[in-house]
Amino acid sequence: MSSANYRDEFKSVIQKLIDSPDNEHVALTNFIGNEFVKSESLMDSVNPATGKPWIKIPNGTAAEVDSAVAAAKEAFKSWKNTTVQQRSALLNKVANLIEEFNDEIAVLESRDQGKPIGLAKVMDIPRCVQNFRDFANAALYTLSTSKILEQPSEKCINYVKHDPVGVAGLISPWNLPLYLLSFKLAPALVAGNTVVCKPSEMTSVTAWVLMHAFKLVGFPSGVVNMVIGEGRSAGQRLVDHPDVHLISFTGSTLIGKKIQEDSAKMNKKVSLEMGGKNPGIVYANYRKSDIAAIARSSFLNQGEICLCTSRLFVQRPILEDFLKNYVEEAEKFTIGNPSTQVQIGAMNSKVHFEKVKKYIEIAKAEGGTILCGGVKTVLNGCEDGYFIAPTVITGLPDSSQVMTDEIFGPVVCVTPFDTAEEVIERANSTSYGLSATVWSANTDELLNTANELRAGTVWCNTWLARELSMPFGGCKQSGTGREGLHDSLHFYSDAKTVCVNLAAKY
Repeated sequence: MSSANYRDEFKSVIQKLIDSPDNEHVALTNFIGNEFVKSESLMDSVNPATGKPWIKIPNGTAAEVDSAVAAAKEAFKSWKNTTVQQRSALLNKVANLIEEFNDEIAVLESRDQGKPIGLAKVMDIPRCVQNFRDFANAALYTLSTSKILEQPSEKCINYVKHDPVGVAGLISPWNLPLYLLSFKLAPALVAGNTVVCKPSEMTSVTAWVLMHAFKLVGFPSGVVNMVIGEGRSAGQRLVDHPDVHLISFTGSTLIGKKIQEDSAKMNKKVSLEMGGKNPGIVYANYRKSDIAAIARSSFLNQGEICLCTSRLFVQRPILEDFLKNYVEEAEKFTIGNPSTQVQIGAMNSKVHFEKVKKYIEIAKAEGGTILCGGVKTVLNGCEDGYFIAPTVITGLPDSSQVMTDEIFGPVVCVTPFDTAEEVIERANSTSYGLSATVWSANTDELLNTANELRAGTVWCNTWLARELSMPFGGCKQSGTGREGLHDSLHFYSDAKTVCVNLAAKY
């Protein structure tokens, strides 16, 4: 199929979904062996902004996962023998296709997830494109190394061959659906694996669109497969399947720990990116011009980013002034229908909305002071949507549930501290260790604090500045392993050293 023809077909797929904003009779399918396969059963997918179903999605079964794994296993026999150059070229074609329809795919991501359409246009979809391109290009230079070894009696050449592992099971979350799925698909495929992915059942639409891109640009049958369904059925079978040799999971700590336990029984390779309770530390000499960035680190994407700041430690002499400015910034965020130009959209689901609301109620019951935010009513068709405004809470002890549990919403607790030693100990006291931010005009203060924090990433006077070549992941209950250009390519391959004695005579 010519590029012009497959672009037209891809556009048609997207447009059909855009033109059916409230048509729950439109049904997605699984993608198995390059075919879009109707599921045995269907369930509703809800638009978070309206609180109403807008599309039907598969309720994937163990049998459907088995079918997808069988297709991936068969495809691996030939896919593993393709060159890195061939795999890289195909991934770049996918990137080009997604980039061409950036704005249209953003409409679907917003509608399905609840995030503002403007955010999806500038963050989610472009980052998906970047993931495919960067991994496609980096693999050309990363997956081979060699070294000559000379000894008195022989001359050997050692080289390392990075073999693909096999069938990779990829389980992605609902908060950044396309972005985080591509972060797994790109390195898995360019390393020579075949995949079965399971996107969140709450946000499967853009993943389904992506499957069309893989097929249209020419990926061979069975290399990429997708089963949509719940974790307890489709996800669990993917983890338990003996022919799935590797699991990459992004999601909650509770589910991640179960996946690790289940995978250990078969000694599978596992990468887990789990929860966080990220501290932000604001020293007295912080740059006041950073107040907007601190607020953004707290509330972007409705606080539904694992890297969002949820505990703010502010040095006592500036606490009152900081709170005044911080609350003013929080109240500047516009909230409303995510299909319009707002900064805060809807929480992803009713269940999650109720969870976040519960923590605000706990804060009140424990004597906390709510300085702004809470449940927000949005009109014009969104009266039943799941909206919570940026919420700032003070007056809670470090032992409060609101200070220790991952809330994953636009809720931030602010508390004072006196010394660097004190705040480092308090920031590290949580069971999580994903990320942190430090804000100060003093470079020594920044670096000394960053060095002592127990977290996978520490941002100093910035937030969410992500360089793909840097390792990404958490420690403690926030995960195991690292993702990134080099780390992911190594995770999705097995390094094999081959040593040849060049001086041997026969």
